[in-house]
Amino acid sequence: MKERIATELDGVRRRSLTLLEPVSDGDLSRQHSSLMSPLVWDLAHVGNYEEQWLLGAVAEERVAAHLDGIYDAFRNARKDRPQLDLLGPSQARAYVAEVRGRVLDVLESIELDDDPLVDRGFVYGMVVQHEHQHDETMTATLQLRTGVEYPVADGRTSVAVDVGRLPSEVRVEGGPFVMGTDLEPWAYDNERPAHTVDVDPFWIDTTPVTNRAFAEFIADGGYSNAKWWTAAGWAWVQEEGLERPGFWLPDGAGGWARTRLGRVEAVPGDEPVQHVCWYEADAYARWAGKRLPTEPEWEKAASWTPDGVKRRYPWGDEDPSAARANLSTNGRFSPSPAGSFPSGQSPWGCRQMIGDVWEWTSSDFTAYPGFQSFPYREYSEVFFGSDYKVLRGGSWATHPTAIRTTFRNWDFPIRRQIFSGLRCARDA
Repeated sequence: MKERIATELDGVRRRSLTLLEPVSDGDLSRQHSSLMSPLVWDLAHVGNYEEQWLLGAVAEERVAAHLDGIYDAFRNARKDRPQLDLLGPSQARAYVAEVRGRVLDVLESIELDDDPLVDRGFVYGMVVQHEHQHDETMTATLQLRTGVEYPVADGRTSVAVDVGRLPSEVRVEGGPFVMGTDLEPWAYDNERPAHTVDVDPFWIDTTPVTNRAFAEFIADGGYSNAKWWTAAGWAWVQEEGLERPGFWLPDGAGGWARTRLGRVEAVPGDEPVQHVCWYEADAYARWAGKRLPTEPEWEKAASWTPDGVKRRYPWGDEDPSAARANLSTNGRFSPSPAGSFPSGQSPWGCRQMIGDVWEWTSSDFTAYPGFQSFPYREYSEVFFGSDYKVLRGGSWATHPTAIRTTFRNWDFPIRRQIFSGLRCARDA
């Protein structure tokens, strides 16, 4: 376990530093959107979080406790973080390196015993996943930059997908299934405890909704017809003057282009649509004569076999690979065509339920029966309620360590700078 922890810690830090390496110090320190932190805040924040948990909580020692207030995400709203006395890029790199050195020293001597915090390496997994989640957040910030291209190798190789031979939707039989987990050692508190949920039979799309399909919604006046929107969603569309997904723009020839990490390109019709908020996803589903799946429906379609076996991933318990899912390790920096990864499909025949785009569900973010906050309320409990909607499945910017069929993400229904899309469902 210690070897795995050290490997995961090294891997996530290399990912963080590699992601930021092409970015100038000025761009690291600048706020590119009031929705996001300066990139250098995120970098130092993951080091401070690591220091608090893997030094303070585990070994009762600290390196720079005076930084806690600056890098407290609850104390400082994102829009206010540029005004803080932040570490500069070189200082932040030195700080996170110093913390990491001490953490590895402590890891050598710590006993991974029955203390719930360190049992099976839980707190180390929490810190690894936290940094991977911030790497995805920083990727969203890079997407929001204007006037500069992010120099990535384009991993969007041609993928032959005969979507025409796939059914548009699959039926998932009704009945009880086990939702959540008691077995995943690094699962967050909101994924626990495992509990039985009974769902009615339903149909769910085989693939996520594509750009081509969403463009049909736009062409049919989807953004100008109140009948498809909730009252709150329609008010928000009117207030913001929205006419299309985030980062889309007319191409001048009747079609659509998009900005992707600073470059302008045609919108690929066969890719899953992304950068749509919950209100847009819900409106599209209504227009299509369907609805968004509930969170239990999504998890059953992704993880439960017809003969009653729970899977860690749609394809089974084996770790994700490039043949099964499009995650950050694939280096694609964009969704794969809808219908990709037949070897990664769910027991019911759904594809791309892990990776490519986060998928909105119709469900509010609430606690499971028997929920216990651990190890701190601010990870999950303070967000429970109707203000947040649940997303499932991860995106192309999500790391394999930070996703599974039980993993729950959540955000405001107006949020669309994240790599979010949808698939539809309907009653059987």
